[in-house]
Amino acid sequence: MLNTLFAMAVLLEVQIASQPHISSPLGVLTVLCGVGAFFFLLEGWTKWRLFNYFPPLIFIYAVPAIMSNTGLLANDSAVYGWLSSTVLPMFLVIMLLRVDIASTVRMMGRGIFVMLFGTAGVVLGAPIAYLLIRDKLPESLDAWKAFGSLAASWIGGTGNMAAVAEGLKTSGQAFGLAVLGDNLVYMVWLPMLLWSRNLHRVFNRFTRVDEKRIAMLESAQIRSVPDQKQIKARHFLYLLALGLACTWLAGTISGKVPEIKPVLTTSTWKILLVTTMGLALSLTPARRIPASHELAMALVYIFVANMGAKADVSGLTASAAWFLLACYIWIIVHGAFCVLGAYLLRVDIHSTAIASAANIGGAASAPVVAAHHNEKLVPASILMALIGYAIGNYGAFIAAWLCYWLSRSNM
Repeated sequence: MLNTLFAMAVLLEVQIASQPHISSPLGVLTVLCGVGAFFFLLEGWTKWRLFNYFPPLIFIYAVPAIMSNTGLLANDSAVYGWLSSTVLPMFLVIMLLRVDIASTVRMMGRGIFVMLFGTAGVVLGAPIAYLLIRDKLPESLDAWKAFGSLAASWIGGTGNMAAVAEGLKTSGQAFGLAVLGDNLVYMVWLPMLLWSRNLHRVFNRFTRVDEKRIAMLESAQIRSVPDQKQIKARHFLYLLALGLACTWLAGTISGKVPEIKPVLTTSTWKILLVTTMGLALSLTPARRIPASHELAMALVYIFVANMGAKADVSGLTASAAWFLLACYIWIIVHGAFCVLGAYLLRVDIHSTAIASAANIGGAASAPVVAAHHNEKLVPASILMALIGYAIGNYGAFIAAWLCYWLSRSNM
């Protein structure tokens, strides 16, 4: 009898231990929001240099991943599905409202086409890098999805990476590799873009740039700074209504569009549709609604925490080194395309560095690089980064498809 009771007690203890401590939808959502808020608060309060090398994004992904893999947080909550089906497409629409393609082309001129060369370098660099290391990664990982997700970040930004990862149904492990590669390459690439200012004479001679171009940029961009409106409660209602309406409409339409697996699934169609709707709305007065970017980015970080909470990180270490090697090869291809574009179009080093930063670092990094090269180019750099948001999802799905094709070939 005692042995039986002891066995039952042990079994009960194991069952209790296997139960996540935080499993209610409200509790899970509180943790996801709390983790994001905590690390941004910590960054602003402490001013630690650590965050210059490891931005809050890494911790916002990693902490929920640790919590769910150690049993502290549920990894199958209903909240995760709601964030994927509703919040993600909603923030994508809101994020794209501020895109102003016409103003960017007018201000940056040929510089915008250098950015498009850089985008082509990301799209084509993905299959090149994948081909070199595909045999080193486990087939079960579906590494092509990690490459597609990272391509979205390197063309647009974190929001695009989250959107494409959802469209491809990227596993938490593959998404973790994308987050890791994104940040570790950024740590090396950003200083190089800043340092490139020292090469302006040599680079400008190489690309045969006309010095009058820089003067034109400086005089044009000053007039581009938009007026800031006071944010009111109704603005958030406008943004939420637009985001939810587009999400609902895209979900309805995507369910009726034929799938072309594995890339163009119903989920992918939904992401592409909301992207197109967001761009269409950016041509209307909706683009002048204040706080759209700030609200969208807050939702982006909640979704990144959501991706971390769903991740199985047990096999992440074994694949990380090879994936990182591929990422560094990939970024070299991107850089070569940027230089090629600058040479063909006779563009200066300042615009070229900003174009690369607008791709790889997005709206967070492009102004930093612009301020270092020429402070008067900061507004233009922000607009250029927004162009990346606009084209990021389309380019990333192409990159993913190329990598998938290679994963099925016998070359």
